Formats: sequence, structure tokens, C-alpha cells
Amino acid sequence: MRLPVIDISTMAALAIMCVAATAARAEDDVLRPFTATYAVEWRGITAGQSSLELTRTAPDRYVYQSRNRARGIFRLAFPEAITQISEFSIVDGQVRPSSYRADEGSRDTSRDVTLNFDWAAGRVTGVSEDQPVDVPIEPGVQDPLSVQIALMRELAAGRSPSSFQLVDDGQVKEYAYTREGETKLKTPLGELATVIYSSTREGSSRVTRLWLAPDLGWLPVRAEQRRRGKIEFAMQLRSLERTP
Repeated sequence: MRLPVIDISTMAALAIMCVAATAARAEDDVLRPFTATYAVEWRGITAGQSSLELTRTAPDRYVYQSRNRARGIFRLAFPEAITQISEFSIVDGQVRPSSYRADEGSRDTSRDVTLNFDWAAGRVTGVSEDQPVDVPIEPGVQDPLSVQIALMRELAAGRSPSSFQLVDDGQVKEYAYTREGETKLKTPLGELATVIYSSTREGSSRVTRLWLAPDLGWLPVRAEQRRRGKIEFAMQLRSLERTP
């Protein structure tokens, strides 16, 4: 019996389909609900705990939440839990935020942020640190939390993003993302291979660096923020729970 002959163009098409399917599965892994906890250091001193939680509220709709809780003497500066909440959807394969909240939990609103994204009107409105916000936005603009999911999905799809635009301090600002290399980190989950990305903005001395683990759906294993070359704070992964 003669076996069917598959021409080169058909083989190429099948290969492309396999790569696309693999990338789609990798992107879906990023959106698997999880709860991760981190130890937080402030200028080298243990300062508290941080958590990241991703939940699915409907098909293609998610809530991403960050909560920081200080400990010891740092409770004097941060007596309440600092909470950030981003609600976003996946539209045409892209992360599209719908709202963002930042609240330190006290009556003082000088550090609170409320943003509402109106994609039909192409504007984001709200209040940032007691100042009104009403600025135009274009597709792809993120909030301070959804940008992390957008980065993770880009990496899972095999792409290496060079920048993201996000609403920060009531304005749309562009942040450059640079791949700095790879390394292995020892964690309570074992030794993990990570890819290092840094984020910077023109005119700012602040540098945010992320160690992202491909085996954990590109979840950050470590994060640190430097200003003028000195580490201000760092976060190190302590635990991770996944839900179906």
C-alpha cells in the first residue's frame, strides 16, 4: 500500500498550526487563576508580605488583585493594607482593562486611584491622588496591574515586547521593557529558570526589574525597584496555589 505524499507547503502549514496551538496553550496558562505570596524587603529589611491573586469572573473576564501588608515598624508608615484591583477582559487576544482601583485602606485619599476605561469613547476617567483624570486612550493601553498580565501573555506567545503604554499618575505614559538575560533562582518551590526584564520610563530614575519563570506561566518569581541605582524594595516568591 502506497503512503500518501504530503507536499512541503502542507507540512509548513501543519507546523505553523502546531506552533500557534502551542502558543495559545501557553497564553491560556498565564490566565489560570492563582494566588501567589511574596516576602517584601524595604532597603534590605524584611517589611511585610505581598500577594497576587488572579480570578476568573466570566469567560474572558478577570480580576487581578495585589495586596501589600506591612509588619513591625513599617506598620507605622503603612498601617493599612495597600490594595490594587484591576478588572480586565481578553478582547481579540489582547488584555483590555475596564477598571483599576488603588486604596491604602485609610480615610486619607491622597494616594488612592480610581480609573474607568471607556473603550467605546476612547477615554479613561476617574481620580488619581485627589486629582481628576480624563485622558484619551488607544488600544493596548494598560493600567499598573494589567500591564503585568499583558507582559506575561506576550512572553508566553513567544514575543518579546519592547514597550507598553499605561495610565500612571493620571497620564498615559510609555514604559520601555528590556530583556536583560536569564538566570536560575532558588525558591521554596525549588530552583526555577527565569528570564529577567527591566522596565524604565524616559526622564525617571526608577527601574523595575522582574524575574519571570516560564515554568510557572511567566509568573514573577522576584521583583525589585531601584532608584538612582539603589534597591528600594524587593519581592521574593514564597508560595503559589493554582485553581482549575
